[in-house]
Amino acid sequence: MLQRLIDYAHLHIPLSEPGFTVRGIRWRINIGTDGKLLGIIPSSNDKGDERWGCPEMHEMNSGGKAHFLIDNLKTAIRLDADAKDEPRHEFYLARIREATEAIPDLRPLRKFLEDDSNLSALSATLAAPPYKAGANDNLEWRIDGRDPLGDSAVIDWWRQWRKNDLGAEALADADMICFGTGILAPAMETQPKVMRLPGGQGAGDSLIGFDKAAFTSFGLKKSANAAVSETAARQYVDALNHLVRHRSKKLADSLALHWFKGAVEDKDDVLDWLNDPPEVAEASAAIAARQLFDAIRSGQRPNLGDAEYYALTLSGMSGRVMVRDWMEGRFEQLVGHIADWFDHLAITARNGLGLARDPKFFEVMLALVRNDRTKSIWKNLEQLPAPTSVTLWRVAVQGLPIPQPLMAQALARFRVDLVDKEQPPFNHARMGLIKAYFIRRSPGGNIHMTTGYNPAHPAAAYHCGGLLAVLANLQRAALGDVGAGVVQRFYAAASQTPGLVIGRLVGNARNHLAKLEPGLAWWYEERIAELMNRFGDAVPRILDLEGQGLFALGYYQKLAELRHGNKSTAYVINEQGAEQ
Repeated sequence: MLQRLIDYAHLHIPLSEPGFTVRGIRWRINIGTDGKLLGIIPSSNDKGDERWGCPEMHEMNSGGKAHFLIDNLKTAIRLDADAKDEPRHEFYLARIREATEAIPDLRPLRKFLEDDSNLSALSATLAAPPYKAGANDNLEWRIDGRDPLGDSAVIDWWRQWRKNDLGAEALADADMICFGTGILAPAMETQPKVMRLPGGQGAGDSLIGFDKAAFTSFGLKKSANAAVSETAARQYVDALNHLVRHRSKKLADSLALHWFKGAVEDKDDVLDWLNDPPEVAEASAAIAARQLFDAIRSGQRPNLGDAEYYALTLSGMSGRVMVRDWMEGRFEQLVGHIADWFDHLAITARNGLGLARDPKFFEVMLALVRNDRTKSIWKNLEQLPAPTSVTLWRVAVQGLPIPQPLMAQALARFRVDLVDKEQPPFNHARMGLIKAYFIRRSPGGNIHMTTGYNPAHPAAAYHCGGLLAVLANLQRAALGDVGAGVVQRFYAAASQTPGLVIGRLVGNARNHLAKLEPGLAWWYEERIAELMNRFGDAVPRILDLEGQGLFALGYYQKLAELRHGNKSTAYVINEQGAEQ
């Protein structure tokens, strides 16, 4: 994994080297050659413009230190600073004074910073409208419009100053084999931080680090127990920070990062399709992925034949980077797995009019928890444990069977939502996930699992669910909206012990048939008889968990079929697809 990340840094981050990092720059302060303020240039991005190659001070946790040139407003110009912040400002100013001795072009900046009235005026201006700057916003300087860090002499000065300040104290006494490169090199005791991880600390989190004596060996301290050279550590951390910013998707309280080896264009990034399925005219994401898969296998896309994918799932915890999953493989296989994912999730729409749109991955995750409409999507997904979302991600990426506990979780939410007036009655992603479970549990798929109702399905449990849908429609056709109808009152019992419930419901259906006009009554009798003929010798007495899943699918798909056939006025679908 470390080697793959280092390769990524070589390819995508040319400015990756020890002593430099990435920051979001919110403000650019332009100073004239006379040391006076010329102007303030805000970033259009609230989080700041991304800039790589920012000087990074080492051992910041020891306190009283600051970064060279690019730091926050509190440190650089004392915005909202108090007495405890003064050592950092003095450290910041001291480095610029030292640099000025070697680089005269920095003198206007030194002159500006040494005048307290300049700092007070600039702080007051930034704190007031229209700027309303925050003390932790980062700034960079311009001297008569020129970027000091664009001067190679400034960069070289910082490299040399850092080297002198570090000496040999931060590195192990002897060369060790680097875990990232396999090359003999001094190992770092403290490695750079990975930023912006869910659950992580504001100052960042460490992937490699040891802070207890029990975790150390051979007299080695801290990160030297898993030796990584300074250059390799900077590169793998830069790669992670770059991926977090540009190639990451949120999975509940984790981040899924991915990248490729080979000429994979953004339009062919099928892992992005999981989060945002492509809109293909009169086609699904499964068809689009299958077309790409066939093009690779047939040689029409030779540039993708040798491509590989890498997928990494991370979160932060107590200052540590939690590696929750790591996957790699051929891009061709990945495309096939994504095609299968969408194909297996495909389900008829709840109004029976064609297929539901391809679900986004967060919608599949959301199908496993209660969806409180007063909360945001990600607030609702906090109910989902990180291992569950990571498992579901691995299932999609590697084409694995869906674990039974996930199907059970989706099924439990389906039952609850049937009787919950605050919830949509049917969640397409949830029903698709239950269907996908049955397809993936059988080697080679399950030919009986179709997107719509399958009258030839061999399982009696499936047709028991279909029969309940018919009986529910019959009740509404005869009586209208009766509040708690047959589904609300009997679904749970019928889906678990149909042998004890179905017969009684069918017997009671005669009362409803008597209230219909003869033609419609005959039609319902035919549907009931067709389904009961599918039971075999008898209605199943008890259904296990998988039987209950088949019951739910049969109920949903039959109800969608009835709506499309328009044989009942039991449900009215408005333009948004919600039931009235």
